[in-house]
Amino acid sequence: MGGRALVQWEQNRDNAPDSLAVDLYPGGPAPAGGLDEVTFYQVPYAPSTQGVDERLDMIARMPSLEVVQLLSAGYEHVLPLVPDHVTLCNGRGLHDASTAEHALALILAAQRDLPRWAVAQKEHRWDPAPLRSLADRRVMIVGYGSIGRAVESRLRPFETEVVRVASRARPDVHGIDELHALLPDADVVVLATPLTEATRGLLGAPELALLRDDALVVNVGRGPVLETRALLAENGRVRAALDVTDPEPLPGDHPLWSASGVFITPHVAGGAAAFYPRARAFMDAQLARWAAGEELANVVRPGAARRGR
Repeated sequence: MGGRALVQWEQNRDNAPDSLAVDLYPGGPAPAGGLDEVTFYQVPYAPSTQGVDERLDMIARMPSLEVVQLLSAGYEHVLPLVPDHVTLCNGRGLHDASTAEHALALILAAQRDLPRWAVAQKEHRWDPAPLRSLADRRVMIVGYGSIGRAVESRLRPFETEVVRVASRARPDVHGIDELHALLPDADVVVLATPLTEATRGLLGAPELALLRDDALVVNVGRGPVLETRALLAENGRVRAALDVTDPEPLPGDHPLWSASGVFITPHVAGGAAAFYPRARAFMDAQLARWAAGEELANVVRPGAARRGR
């Protein structure tokens, strides 16, 4: 099946089926022309941006568009921009390894106080102190999907007890309605949920109050799942290691930067080196499916009108 695709990487253009015309758009200023014929648009993967995002604004200039392909797992920010007749696909599974590695790194950095030692090294100061452990800690994973499973697989060798929480209960997985009963016994809470109306503010003041002193909250999901104001009000009683924040990007004068017990990385968990070859291979396969008229992978919202499919 023919069509015109707009993709980020040369590999995907070069490997595309002959029936597809494929152009490159790696991001940045929108192409001056040619958008009228685009039927398949892979939004270039890039770090989160502030203000106008031409990658997304271009969608409104594609009257022939049939598929929008994201390479992020999250898609809530794009839904209002994608017309009902256009199929939306995401990058579910592509970030699992990278995000899980980063979650583990945040946990270890916070438990072993690595930010403190980094400052001490910079100051040429030898200042040993007792440290927390990860072994024998109870780690709760809230959002037990593919990323949550990847986080658990990396925690197991550290002799942790893992508590799984998902939107609905199933064998060996607690439902989110049990969250309040589970929080008092957690040493570490890993947030790996998407942002929905159900998860916005999921960990607010009442939930943080249930956590024991010196508990650690790790957020590799979406910033608004954790209420920033409530975390700041804890004044360091509950620690946090955050790859995502609310607001985001975090303004330079925001109090979260200097909050006691808070360690921040700038939304980089999913974009580590392991992501890119997986994403390119996924796009090769997705374009082949599109050209052949087959069902696409990772459809999160089917289009209202799908041509001959």
